[in-house]
Order: sequence, then C-alpha cells, then structure tokens
Amino acid sequence: MPPVVPPFLIGLIAAPLLDRVGKPLLRGIIKTSVALTLEVKRAAIEAGEEIQELTAEVAAGRLAARSPRTRGATAD
Repeated sequence: MPPVVPPFLIGLIAAPLLDRVGKPLLRGIIKTSVALTLEVKRAAIEAGEEIQELTAEVAAGRLAARSPRTRGATAD
C-alpha cells in the first residue's frame, strides 16, 4: 500500500513555489493586459478623430456646394 501524504503537506510544499513562480507570472499578465487596454483605447480615440475630420470635410464640401457664391461660378 502506497504511503498517504496529507493534503496540508502538499500545500506546505506548493505554497512557497507558487509564491515564487506565480506572483511574477501574474504581475506580467496584469502589466500586459493594462498595456494592451491602453493601446486599444488610444487606437479607438485616433479612429474617432479621423472620423470627425472626414465628417467635417464632407460637411464643408456640402456647404460650399450649396453656397450662392459658387452656384454661378465655373470650375477652371
């Protein structure tokens, strides 16, 4: 019959190992997640700014096309 190892002894051996290995691993995962989140936010803000610029250009073009000054003008 194999010897029975109480679960608390396994915990006593595994806890320091998990502390040494797990803590830096978890810290790295969290740092990467935060950096990725900030990068996605920055990309979304830039995309929103580009959409606003395009919208402003289209609106200005439409207003210029409706302007009474440009109705009779010819393009060179």
